[in-house]
Amino acid sequence: MRERLRLIRKELGLTQEALAQKLGIGKSALSMIETGRASLSERNKNIIVQELNVNPEWLETGQGQMFFEQRPEAVFTNRTDRKLPTQSVPLYNIEGTAGLVPLFLDRESVRPVDYIHIPNLPRCDGAIYVVGDSMYPLLKSGDIVLYKQVSGIENIFWGDMYLLSIDIDGEEYVTVKYIQKSENEGCVKLVSQNPHHADKEVPVERIRALAFVKASIRMNSIR
Repeated sequence: MRERLRLIRKELGLTQEALAQKLGIGKSALSMIETGRASLSERNKNIIVQELNVNPEWLETGQGQMFFEQRPEAVFTNRTDRKLPTQSVPLYNIEGTAGLVPLFLDRESVRPVDYIHIPNLPRCDGAIYVVGDSMYPLLKSGDIVLYKQVSGIENIFWGDMYLLSIDIDGEEYVTVKYIQKSENEGCVKLVSQNPHHADKEVPVERIRALAFVKASIRMNSIR
């Protein structure tokens, strides 16, 4: 894996110092990982996958493409979010609001179950709990995702992670997926992190609500 980490860094034109900063570790720690004297933690693997758009299968095995469909620098170039020193992000109960659509249409009338206070984060519209294991190990059931509402599919960054509401036989299905371009006209491809979940082609017209996932929180209990 150390060789693949070095390949990622060189492909993106990052110095050891720059990549170490993204991972939240020191340059010397990154150097030890690249030389095989230390291993890459699960936390840092998740950062590489989520923040650098790296294919987790390639990272683990070297099989497949290094990156998902869109190169990460193409995504970062279009992100102009300014980090806020502090903000209070409302945490919603999707079951209590009957889904994303009512929440997005009339957020002011929905009462949050709590507020999340996180410094130095781009502006978020809200947060919900993750249900299911389709994005495991990056996200697991019970994690919290913080999101920014998106007005339409034409405004997304291909290959990034989104919170979606999909109409399936008249029922609302809420999920978190990577959205990629589809070869089928009028459709998008929804991609899971968990290799046991197959990719799914979905007509754009079935997407009823859409939000960009800005951050995630994992609650770990210590016994």
